[in-house]
Amino acid sequence: IQAQVYIPNGVTIEDNVFIGPQVCFTNDPQMNGLLEPTLVKKGAKIGAGVIIKAGIIIGENAVIGMGSVVLHNVLKGETWVGNPAKKI
Repeated sequence: IQAQVYIPNGVTIEDNVFIGPQVCFTNDPQMNGLLEPTLVKKGAKIGAGVIIKAGIIIGENAVIGMGSVVLHNVLKGETWVGNPAKKI
């Protein structure tokens, strides 16, 4: 986990994950006051400046390109880039 990464409550990060500088995980409480859980699975790589919406699952060994905005789940081994992020 690099410098200036924001990890709020409700985010779980498994082993061997790379998180670049200034990555931001978001997590606003729902109307019932509960947080949406976010999960980053083992071996994932998240580039610098990525923003990840609450409630997202990033699969094993997935790659998120720098500056991407992740609004959907990313499956195992996929690579996503862009704003909004899309699979390539």
